[in-house]
Amino acid sequence: MQESWASLQERIGELESLQEISGVLSWDQQTMMPAGGAAARGRHLALVGAMSHDKLVDAAVGDWLSDLEAHRKQLSPVQVASVRKIRRMHERARRVPTSLVREMAEAGSTGFAAWHEAKKTANFALFQPSLTRIVDLVRQTAACHGPAAHPYDHLLEEYDPGSTVAELQPMFDRLGAELTPFVQAVTAAPAAPRLGLDLDVAGIQALGKRVIAALGFRSEDGRLDESEHPFTVGICAHDVRLTTHSYADDLLGSLTGTIHECGHGLYEQGLPDDMPRTGVATAAGMGLHESQSRFWENVIGRSRPFFTWLTPLVQAQWPGLDVDAERLFRAANRVERSFVRIKADEATYNLHIILRFKLELALMSGDLEVAELPQAWDALSEELLGVRPPDATQGLLQDVHWSGGYFGYFPSYTIGNLYAAGFARAMEDDLPQMWQQVEEGNFAPVLGWLRDKVHSRGHLADAPTIFRQAVGDRDPVADLMAHLRERQG
Repeated sequence: MQESWASLQERIGELESLQEISGVLSWDQQTMMPAGGAAARGRHLALVGAMSHDKLVDAAVGDWLSDLEAHRKQLSPVQVASVRKIRRMHERARRVPTSLVREMAEAGSTGFAAWHEAKKTANFALFQPSLTRIVDLVRQTAACHGPAAHPYDHLLEEYDPGSTVAELQPMFDRLGAELTPFVQAVTAAPAAPRLGLDLDVAGIQALGKRVIAALGFRSEDGRLDESEHPFTVGICAHDVRLTTHSYADDLLGSLTGTIHECGHGLYEQGLPDDMPRTGVATAAGMGLHESQSRFWENVIGRSRPFFTWLTPLVQAQWPGLDVDAERLFRAANRVERSFVRIKADEATYNLHIILRFKLELALMSGDLEVAELPQAWDALSEELLGVRPPDATQGLLQDVHWSGGYFGYFPSYTIGNLYAAGFARAMEDDLPQMWQQVEEGNFAPVLGWLRDKVHSRGHLADAPTIFRQAVGDRDPVADLMAHLRERQG
């Protein structure tokens, strides 16, 4: 048993290193790499992906796992969690041929370049061939895992283990049914005025760095850069890379995007250091990861106490600027039917996710083809959000996810919103002075609660278990709707 554990740890260490290499390559591709390097970068990522896949599907891994499973009573809790996670990864990976993994990696790299150019010119035709290939490869990958109630279930398992279409669809339907009349009521009232400011991008970037430092992001173990689409890469707990996109005419949109990525980064920096080469010092699913970004972006970053603290920082960055905390708070919580997901308010955001969820289900079932996407997107946007995008850049080209083959990821955002609402309610019970501390700029108690209840748990359990252990028996849909109603008065 000891030999099997030692061998498994060595292999996990190799897999973690390859994942870290892939993370650096992907970060560079989206921040620093010249456009001409796309083809070569595709080969790099394909090679790393194939190497990782081969090491994971190795028959010896299955033998080590079987030996450890036979001695389960002698394993520590960390070892039990490690064996459970690697077994799941091993079984999923061995069903997919290495050639398909390599092809998917190459398609993702060239797909990103095509998407980037298509988005700049609002020309979906430039991206359509790449996306058609990617969708075909994703369908092939799902088929490798065998029969399922819905092929999309196999994609959900990659990002939120245990989630199924049968579970998510009723939850999304319930949430959508409550959100629709809520949004109608709020948008029927006079909207809060926009800020209407035009500021220097350098100043917005400087403010963003001050804010994430105050929230607890360790700059010595991370960095913040600009990219076309904000994202976070956690190389390890001591190398976490955030990116954002700063807009001169949108201070609040720029800031909330930065805080969102900071939430991801705080989670990555808080993962346990005492579980090396176990595969357990990672996030327990992307829904839980998104709960951290959405918690900081929305629960904290759109609150009145937060803007009371932030206003002096804004005034110090731009002396003489005519803003106050109430004006910032009201503008940040303006409810408006909009085109772009990452700029959406809390009330309409999940409708954007439901739109993508429906389209992905149709694509994976074969009921929708890539060539039909522009019309389907626009029609569903009008149905759910009440708006029709003026062009593809503000429509189906707005997100980077599909260019990398990340189908099944979007539901994680709504799962994250639901978790975030539950965490907020439980935190308010545990930290009676929470909002006063936020107003004072003391975010340490909030971060400490999340470190204890979420971050330090790594992947010792799946996300639903970690959530229940943190908040007890709560109804997250009810918590989210209560939060939205209170926020809107």
